[in-house]
Amino acid sequence: MTDNATPSAPQEDKVDLILRQWHDERPDIDPSPMAITGRLARVLGNINPKLQQVFGQYNLNPGEFDVLASLRRAGSPYTLTPNQLLDALMLTSGAMTNRIDRLEQKGLVSRSPDPNDRRGVYVSLTDAGMDLIDDAVTDHTNNLHQLLAGLTADEQAELAVLLKKLLAHVEPAS
Repeated sequence: MTDNATPSAPQEDKVDLILRQWHDERPDIDPSPMAITGRLARVLGNINPKLQQVFGQYNLNPGEFDVLASLRRAGSPYTLTPNQLLDALMLTSGAMTNRIDRLEQKGLVSRSPDPNDRRGVYVSLTDAGMDLIDDAVTDHTNNLHQLLAGLTADEQAELAVLLKKLLAHVEPAS
């Protein structure tokens, strides 16, 4: 199918069955939002194991990948404070400390004192961490392209815009 072709209707799925059942049992309600939330949940349920499979090839869990990716995206010198990482990843400080501890034990990040704040610390990618995240993010993005191959480029762009709009509506303002 090309981007200009009219897509055929997808086959019925389990969400269609759920909607039909609700319509039959409770015709007084409109279950149509379940078509979106149910499919989002099912999509994530199918995608997450495939994401974790790629992370596992690098002996990482998704949270560790996120920390390394945040440091890599920050640019040279690939260093952030734990609070900057917390803001980027929306975690509790305890969860962040555990992730940093595990990554430090693996030799992928290092901690160094903040020269301007005796209580402060910087977290930096090590050379091994840089090599690992560069390889992992390449495989991760290739995996994402394969997972989204069922949609045309135009459909992917449209879905990204719609999900951004929905997220802005449901996510608390920062």
